[in-house]
Amino acid sequence: MTDALVIFTPSGKRGRFPIGTPVLTAARQLGVDLDSVCGGRGICSKCQVQPSYGDFPKFGVHVAENALNDFNAVEERYDRIRGLKAGRRLGCQATVQGDLVVDVPPESQVHKQVVRKAATQRDIVMDPATKLYFVEVQEPDMHDPSGDFERLKDALRDQWQIEDVTAALPFLAKLQTALRKGQWKVTVAAHKGHQDSHVQLLDIWPGLHEDGLYGLAVDLGSTTIAAHLCDLVTGEVKASSGRMNPQIRFGEDLMSRVSYSMMNPGGDKEMTRAVRDALNDLTTGIAEEAGIAPSLIVEATFVCNPVMHHLLLGLDPVELGQAPFALATSGSVSLNAREMDLNQMNPNARVFVLPCIAGHVGADAAAVALSEEPNKSDDLVLIVDVGTNAEILLGDKSRVLACSSPTGPAFEGAQISSGQRAAPGAIEKLEINPDTKEPRFRVIGCDLWSDEEGFAEATAGSGVTGIAGSGIIEALAEMRSAGIMDESGLIGSAEQVGTSRIEAEGRTNTYVIHDGSAKGGPRITVTQNDVRAIQLAKSALYAGARLLMDERGVDTVDRVVLAGAFGAHISPKHAMLLGMIPDVPLDKVTSAGNAAGTGARIALCNVSARNDIEQIVRQITKVETAIEPKFQEHFVNANAIPHKTDAFPNLSQIVTLPDVSFNTGGGDGGGRKRRRR
Repeated sequence: MTDALVIFTPSGKRGRFPIGTPVLTAARQLGVDLDSVCGGRGICSKCQVQPSYGDFPKFGVHVAENALNDFNAVEERYDRIRGLKAGRRLGCQATVQGDLVVDVPPESQVHKQVVRKAATQRDIVMDPATKLYFVEVQEPDMHDPSGDFERLKDALRDQWQIEDVTAALPFLAKLQTALRKGQWKVTVAAHKGHQDSHVQLLDIWPGLHEDGLYGLAVDLGSTTIAAHLCDLVTGEVKASSGRMNPQIRFGEDLMSRVSYSMMNPGGDKEMTRAVRDALNDLTTGIAEEAGIAPSLIVEATFVCNPVMHHLLLGLDPVELGQAPFALATSGSVSLNAREMDLNQMNPNARVFVLPCIAGHVGADAAAVALSEEPNKSDDLVLIVDVGTNAEILLGDKSRVLACSSPTGPAFEGAQISSGQRAAPGAIEKLEINPDTKEPRFRVIGCDLWSDEEGFAEATAGSGVTGIAGSGIIEALAEMRSAGIMDESGLIGSAEQVGTSRIEAEGRTNTYVIHDGSAKGGPRITVTQNDVRAIQLAKSALYAGARLLMDERGVDTVDRVVLAGAFGAHISPKHAMLLGMIPDVPLDKVTSAGNAAGTGARIALCNVSARNDIEQIVRQITKVETAIEPKFQEHFVNANAIPHKTDAFPNLSQIVTLPDVSFNTGGGDGGGRKRRRR
């Protein structure tokens, strides 16, 4: 029988293994980050994995229901005593029986992800939709037959001028106990959304409630979920947390997930359940981190791209997979958290999902517009929120344009041979000496460079484990600058470049950044396939920006704002050298941090901002990259590093790129190196 193909997500690592191979063994042979401390005896449970079944067009495989062995006695015993989450298997006990796509959840990974989409400092005018009110309620009287709720409403009207009050059954169930325990003095959490005609009471506490009131601002991305727990009284971010979007096992990019929904009946519901379960876990974890009761979380705001928007709400995304890319609704959505099975916050918690702009330009782009306000800019600003699906805004006071560009997961470290998520030990900064071709780097969790004294001791705990998205971008930019790679993205041979760090792999070459194999660590390299993956991603990003510039009739912009995790962790020089962004003076390139997350926080903490964003999105012109004829032309030209036709005069003042060209004579050194005069 032929070996089975096993694909691990979110790493994207894959390989073929004999039938009967334990999943844990396959993971270890591929270098997948899967924990285990019990020696594969099914005791520690740290190697839990989540298999998926059905057709996976992106991976080109069909996973049959019998792709793993049945539960064995060890798993049955563990499940009976300690419990396994639905669909989970123990990697040490589950064995490969056919082609398989299997997800390694965050809690099963040794190297825990670092939240790169941390909250950005921002002054926000506090006017949340949910507020606390302390009231004194009239005691019941035999001569006044009114109910406790009616007298509570009278108290809110008389003491706070709050009219039209409603409450759901869970609130009414707590009402009488709270009133009597508080001796008729209580604190209530009252919610009034921006379009609500009435006030809904969400919770009640006896006496003066002093434990606070909280909300979640969530940036639900294709690859990463980032959440900020905010104090609804002060606006302070009490905790931030993030995790991988578990939907990545159904497809690394948006269209793969749409295809999964098309080809697998019930696939959309499966993806909806996966992301909601992840949100429930995240809510529990962030409340624990902040030291608060999850029931004190009474509100949540969400920003996401259109496919994530539909899958979050339980809407089939199939229509977004074909022109005219119709949304089920483009307006904002307000509903109860329990309608979305978000059951780890207050039972009466309210959810607000920001409006989408149109087509594939979603609520995340709307949130960036709310945060960065390009509609109020005096100069022409290009805002780029880089992720698996890039959101791009271009505008000023006169007009704002927006588009979405399918960059794919390479910027996140996926589809990269040594790529990994942001975690301690991952390379995030890199420099290459143009003369010696020797690299030096910094890893997450350590401020020392690799060639500085004490680096080995400082990283002994984490090791050097791989390369994060920010690191791979800097690596390619530095390779181009050092003459290791030519304008087309081709890596030269060891003889052509003049360094033994280049190794031949068939007819292509690989650059070795770090070799830890002597001590049992990984070899961290940049392969030709890695270069191509980044070229495709950056070309899609640049082509989207150029389309917006075409629409405005300009060849340059006044300034560039980098948003998202990359905005905070990539130098403007490297972004421009790679050709991710148009040429501007480097001092005109700034970082906005997690602008989408900031927009979610603004909408959480200021109810009038919800009206503002609904007006703003109606004024933004959407450009659809999928049907624009010039997108392909811009995409092809952007494949060159930094660009085939567009000039970069500001970049040329900072760095002189070597004028080298490598042929495809093979990785055996037979290729010729040509310098143009």
